[in-house]
Amino acid sequence: MTLRTREVTWNRGGRLVVDGITLSPRPGETIGLLGPNGSGKSSLIKLLSGAVRPTSGAVILDDTSLTDLSRRDAARAIATVTQHADTAVDITVRDIVALGRIPHRGTFGGNREADAEAVSDALERTGLVHKAGELWHRLSGGERQRVHIARALAQRPRELLLDEPTNHLDIRYQLDLLQLVTELPVTTVVALHDLNLAAMFCDTLLVLKDGRAIAAGPPADVLTPELIARVYEVNVAIRVDDVTDRPVITFSPGRVPSTTPAQGG
Repeated sequence: MTLRTREVTWNRGGRLVVDGITLSPRPGETIGLLGPNGSGKSSLIKLLSGAVRPTSGAVILDDTSLTDLSRRDAARAIATVTQHADTAVDITVRDIVALGRIPHRGTFGGNREADAEAVSDALERTGLVHKAGELWHRLSGGERQRVHIARALAQRPRELLLDEPTNHLDIRYQLDLLQLVTELPVTTVVALHDLNLAAMFCDTLLVLKDGRAIAAGPPADVLTPELIARVYEVNVAIRVDDVTDRPVITFSPGRVPSTTPAQGG
């Protein structure tokens, strides 16, 4: 079993921002959430993380509703990296990454050897070993993003939630990060803007618009010119890569007129 939703909705301030979404990843799968700004991607990530409670429906971890789990038990299983993650106190990179070990510490502390191993491994995986002693305020935006991803990896979760994790990253690190995520023995739900990155790295895509699911399935089935025109209001051409058998999208100038009014957030 894994983290999943069942007909989940969220009414935020009188506006329905997530509308009846059912998501059932296979263990170890990488699910890509796609959709324009305001489609509900970040809202769904918040529901999956337990940061907010659904208005109706349920978020379930194994066979237990997330609302019935303690915060510590949920944090041991689920790690989240948000778009605007920040750290108020100016501490070192290693200390920030070590915060990911908090859910594994009991009343009398944790396993120091296991903690140190997890932190070192996370720093290495994210290419931050040489930055471990640097202070937070000296880092670039891309480096800060990698630090928060390293913190999530140090948590050693089995469910990983990433909200636009490639923001602020150079192309090299975008590719490195998503390659890393797909190789981890975890179930991952990742919200992305870049359709080609989603096609390249995700096993399954869930396309949202106005808080509702528009399409779901393998990238080659979901990413069609018709769907992209409907959701993003742009024209595209799609070919299949000879090596990966994954779709590659080329965008054309001009805009497709919207056929439905904007609703959700």
